[in-house]
Amino acid sequence: MSFFGGRLGFQRFRMKGPAPRIFSGEHLAKLQENGMGRQRIASADGVDTGWIAGEHILDKSFKLEKNILVDAMQWAMRIDTLKLPPELLRAYTSEELIGLAAANPSGQPSGRQRKEARDRAKDRLEQEAKDGRFLKRRAYAILWDGLSGELLISGATPACMEKLHTLMQQTFEVELEALTAGRQAYLLSETRGRTRAIDDAQPTVFLPGKTPARMQWNPDESSRDFLGNEFFTWMWHTLDQETDTLPLSDGSEAAIILVKTLSLECPRGETGKETITADAPTRLPEARRALASGKLPRKLGLVLSRHDQPYEFSWAAENLAVSGLKMPETEATEERTRQEERLTQTRDFLETIDLVFDAFLERRTASGWPDETARIQKWMKQG
Repeated sequence: MSFFGGRLGFQRFRMKGPAPRIFSGEHLAKLQENGMGRQRIASADGVDTGWIAGEHILDKSFKLEKNILVDAMQWAMRIDTLKLPPELLRAYTSEELIGLAAANPSGQPSGRQRKEARDRAKDRLEQEAKDGRFLKRRAYAILWDGLSGELLISGATPACMEKLHTLMQQTFEVELEALTAGRQAYLLSETRGRTRAIDDAQPTVFLPGKTPARMQWNPDESSRDFLGNEFFTWMWHTLDQETDTLPLSDGSEAAIILVKTLSLECPRGETGKETITADAPTRLPEARRALASGKLPRKLGLVLSRHDQPYEFSWAAENLAVSGLKMPETEATEERTRQEERLTQTRDFLETIDLVFDAFLERRTASGWPDETARIQKWMKQG
């Protein structure tokens, strides 16, 4: 449940408007006020949401030494979902029906008795549920980096995202913005004066007749998240045909190997998805055939090294979500020092993937992109 242990998986957000650079006991007090079991967001579908301190699923004790690390704050969001077992509901209904229909001459229950039996069974289950036996608890680790203003949340689903937005607004009066491929492209391009090129960008038709001008998973014409799929296609082509080391804008280099997993999908929604798991999935014949058929990559497994620091992870194309991130081992023996080093590693990793994405954007917004598209088209057709 922590960002400082084991493999990581997260989606990135930034604040709309100013964000704190330094965290204090005041921020922990706000988390406590909106903690699980206090001021909760409850919905009619039996879902309750609140903050927890993050040491374990029941941890509600927020402390400076535990939740604030230098200029970052870590904690977790817990979502409790009440799910009454349908099998038990049916069993209780059957038991109630036996008693209700016992006095009937036909021995069969009436429609009114069936409804009454269901109501009684449901009441019985709800009474049993009060002790928490049917409650499913899940926690999502959160890291708010005051240095970058970004917020990272682990293992998030669309339903979880909705709860996160509401709870952050209620607690800190801030709005979150997901750093998807399109949004990150705008932000990275602002400092280079190429936002107009991003705004004017339209999906690249890599294979006429097979790859459409709009992906079925990204129907919003205002979204530029299709750049994530183009980024993965370009990176695959570059690594396969040109070099395994990309020069980056800060003067460093990133060595990249595509490993373990590859997911592709037909952008027309006609020939479905394909997931390949292997040591070098992009080199397998089935991967090239899928590419030649017009499928585009939506998830890649990578080993990425910069400044002699290797990172192994899986990357999603449209929302740039990271999963299964394995970072270099730290040499620290004290827990606090180890956490500080892990925080620095996390920041270095985010800087690295942003620089890699920016290397693509530089090529994508340049005048030579049509020529590069032609080379990628020829490569894709080879199968």
